[in-house]
Amino acid sequence: MSKTIKTPSLIDALIPIIALIIMMGGAVYLFGDNSSYGPNQIALLLGMGMAAIIGMKNGHSWKAIEKGIVSGISMALGACLILLAVGSLIGTWMLSGTVPTLIYYGLELLNPSFFYAATCLICAVVAMSIGSSWTTAATVGVALMGVATGMEMSAAITAGAVISGSYFGDKISPLSETTNLAPAVAGTDLFEHIRYMLWTTVPSFIIALILFTILGFSEDASVSAGRIEQMQALLNDSFDLGWYLLVPLAVLLTLAIKKMPAFPAVSIGAILGGIWALLFQPEVISGMSNPDDSAAIGSIKVVWKALYDGVNFSTPDANLNDLLSRGGMSSMLNTIWLIFCAMSFGAVLEKVGLLKRAVSAILHGAKSAGDMISRTILTCIGTNLVTADQYMAIVMPGRMYKEEFAKRGLDQLNLSRSLEDGGTITSPLIPWNTCGAYMHGVLMVHPFEYIFYAFFNVINPILAVIYAYLGVKILRIEPPYQKNEEERA
Repeated sequence: MSKTIKTPSLIDALIPIIALIIMMGGAVYLFGDNSSYGPNQIALLLGMGMAAIIGMKNGHSWKAIEKGIVSGISMALGACLILLAVGSLIGTWMLSGTVPTLIYYGLELLNPSFFYAATCLICAVVAMSIGSSWTTAATVGVALMGVATGMEMSAAITAGAVISGSYFGDKISPLSETTNLAPAVAGTDLFEHIRYMLWTTVPSFIIALILFTILGFSEDASVSAGRIEQMQALLNDSFDLGWYLLVPLAVLLTLAIKKMPAFPAVSIGAILGGIWALLFQPEVISGMSNPDDSAAIGSIKVVWKALYDGVNFSTPDANLNDLLSRGGMSSMLNTIWLIFCAMSFGAVLEKVGLLKRAVSAILHGAKSAGDMISRTILTCIGTNLVTADQYMAIVMPGRMYKEEFAKRGLDQLNLSRSLEDGGTITSPLIPWNTCGAYMHGVLMVHPFEYIFYAFFNVINPILAVIYAYLGVKILRIEPPYQKNEEERA
């Protein structure tokens, strides 16, 4: 005889969520920047345990909960494969001179006074072209972080500019996965969805550019000039630089534009980087090889190691060494560990009904269009916090609120835009979210540091809520029940 499953109470739903917030805060207080390297994972697993106990109290079996955990983790496996490929790509692109070449030319072209705004704009254009904030951050973003180091600019502000530009370009690109997912869940047309999103994304992006320009003018260009020349000289001495080293980047961007899935595209880019290293950086490879190995064997081992464990450079400049000595699949293992724990926590909350119960409490009492849209955005942010995945933050609120929007006479475009404004755009601001963990792993800046400068990602949801309460660009339809009454009359 099967056990009766009880509907969880609001207290049931809040216990693991509040406990997680307390434990996450404690982890940051006790361990600081190192909280993502173990303490956060323990907090997520303890929170998952609390949710599982509450679920079993309400009649769910451990077997069913475990199945939910496996299902939740499986949703993140695609992202984990991409992370591993990105780690390899960073390693071989450092070794081949692709990223150093980008840094060199960036130092040549970018003026410190406009650097932050230019960084944001460059990332926006690239992300719009390829439809991927992740690929943009891992390629152009990494190079721009290097340029910032060369100019002695703020790493946190630069990371904020990279993320702001990457997510704006991603949101208005028809090639983006999330930009396609949101209208699919809400039942709207892709291009209508993009056009409707422009009302919140474009003003937010313009405000972000203005703020980055103001921050750029506060930089001392004269101090940076000598440092730029020094960095360029070190790069020239350490690598054979040239335009041909940008071919791996051109190939990767072409594959992305052609809509090749991210994992094989990034993997091809990583392998091509290894080939380019063998062809154009023989002296660099020779310096890293074991003297006991033959030239051929030593070169293969260095490239192979770049793929799985990254590279380590030894130049006269410690900051340059820190910038270039990175990459490899192993560099992404902690991020994957964090994603697995976060997805497990979110999966249990969904499986035992705690997430749905919390969301229903949020929706209770919503009357106006402003209430509906603001609570949808808050739900998306909350789902990002507890399930640690932007796709879940789009799909779950979309499914839950779709019928309610129709009942209240609100066009589904309001829903699809809100899913993006609250779900996709806020995901990189959360350290244990897949996007936040990814950006931390790639840009080497903690989300709690760049959150104050990811202006677009912070401003966009706030502006969307203001629009909702002011009634700006709120599309309405005739509620179904009104149509039925007119037909009966």
